[in-house]
Amino acid sequence: MTKVIIEKNGPVKTIWMNRPDKRNALDSELLKAMIDALGAPVAAEDRVVVIRGKGNVFCAGLDMAERSKSAAAGEASGIEVMLRSIELCPLPVVAVVQGDAIAGGNELALHCDLVVASDKARFGMSLAQVGLAPNWFLAKKLMEVLGPVTTREMLLLGDPLPATKLHALGLIARCVPADQLEAEATKVIDRLAANAPLSLKAMKALTVRQLEFRDQIKHDDVDALVRAAMQSQDAQEGMKARLEKRTARFQGR
Repeated sequence: MTKVIIEKNGPVKTIWMNRPDKRNALDSELLKAMIDALGAPVAAEDRVVVIRGKGNVFCAGLDMAERSKSAAAGEASGIEVMLRSIELCPLPVVAVVQGDAIAGGNELALHCDLVVASDKARFGMSLAQVGLAPNWFLAKKLMEVLGPVTTREMLLLGDPLPATKLHALGLIARCVPADQLEAEATKVIDRLAANAPLSLKAMKALTVRQLEFRDQIKHDDVDALVRAAMQSQDAQEGMKARLEKRTARFQGR
């Protein structure tokens, strides 16, 4: 089964994550296909990129079985490259979120320029519940989009927040009843496609560049804490417990 499906409809390119049986979990193959799709040359008629997930879940984050192996080896995943590809895409990128966007799926949605969500969707970072922590790049995006209060709630508690709450706080662009999602997404995408393409490209570049200064903030000590969590016994226990659908027994080691 092809894990990423690309559809072209005039000026709109839609990238579908196609692992509905795995809740569109991001394994290395899917991540590579997403990076390739986002980095493909932009045609003259292209105006908008849309990211969607097949099935009832937008994206459940990194594939847990694959992540447990990379965490044990102290390896970084390719998700940062994929998310950076969204930021560097010269076109506006819209996430159409029909269901849960968790951990890496949450980051994927929030890295997009606009989020159009169903009122059934939830956004969350469950890393604290499995003994992990987001790195600087991932946490930076949460602070940019959600602000300090909602970021702390999302990270420290680890429970998903409803799309209705994020929209009420002005943190995502649209949130509509599930049966209106397609119509609302089409309205937003068509509006973007009708706007001046050079203006859109300039504005996209401006919004990304304005926030790059945060990469220059000293964070070596924070990176060390994140690596320690990733390589801890608690992380192995947390991911194993999640795969086995039981409560993790953390010991702070």
